[in-house]
Amino acid sequence: MSSQIQQQTEAPESWAHKFILSDWNNRASVRSSQHDYQLPPDLAQQLETRHWFPPAFLPYLAHPVIQAAGSAVTHSLAARHLVHFLDYTTLLEHRIVNRAVETIVHGELPAYVPSRMKNAALQLYTDEGYHALFSHQLAEQIARLHGITDRPAMPLRITRLNALIARTPEGNRPLAWFLLGFVSETIIARELLDVCRDSLVSSVSDMLRDHLADEARHSRYFAEVFHYLWLTLNSRQRMFSAKILLEVIRIFFEVDEQWLQQSLRSEAIADSAIREILDGLINAKASRQRARTGATATLDALRKAGFFALAHNQKLFAKAGLIDG
Repeated sequence: MSSQIQQQTEAPESWAHKFILSDWNNRASVRSSQHDYQLPPDLAQQLETRHWFPPAFLPYLAHPVIQAAGSAVTHSLAARHLVHFLDYTTLLEHRIVNRAVETIVHGELPAYVPSRMKNAALQLYTDEGYHALFSHQLAEQIARLHGITDRPAMPLRITRLNALIARTPEGNRPLAWFLLGFVSETIIARELLDVCRDSLVSSVSDMLRDHLADEARHSRYFAEVFHYLWLTLNSRQRMFSAKILLEVIRIFFEVDEQWLQQSLRSEAIADSAIREILDGLINAKASRQRARTGATATLDALRKAGFFALAHNQKLFAKAGLIDG
């Protein structure tokens, strides 16, 4: 082990200020938010000028067939997308992110865990439980309002992430779990920032903004822990990490084709239009562009940690179209 890595595993003074969720007692939404996330009594009026979900995130709503169907169909499809997003978020927080946090709290990672890192992880675990709660509560209200009963028990992305873990050798699973959490938390902060720029139904906006305030801190925390951990990994662990990271980023930007097809059919959108919409979303170029744009914070965290200083990693991610060659 190099002297640099040895110093990092002993948590030197240079890292003492890191691994905290600053002023958590006063800033965490679970501690400070006064919002109840209940649908507003003037919902119909709000929907004349606001959205359930940002149109920029739902490019298929601009398809001529959907536009011709009218605002009621557009609102219904956006509500369905929001419920799907919230159901997915509930599972992501519980099944993926908090499992990643457990690897830090319980010393499963191949690195020394400083007390500050562990304490912040426990705070983050609490935050994610609250995010799952308010995502579930809001999803239930919207699903009842729109009569949405065909909600998948397990969204495709969660299924794909679980499958990745299942085929990972047992000795590498804690590291793989952490990397899933790292990608998730660095991506979601960017997603929420973009989502919150639109004019949304008030309770949806309140929920997403509270979520964003927490996730901005979580993103920084996971980026710091990744940097710390990267310095402790041997060459074999680094090769494994690079492969997993690339696969996880791809999974996070896949389109749930089956769910979207079902959602569009629920509003009697013609099969020919559905095919046009899906073809525009699932082609390789569109997938690469979504990943490259959406994973900006993740790629930046990797760069700051020295990940791309290794020629193999630079070449691997450039070939995937995520960075310039």
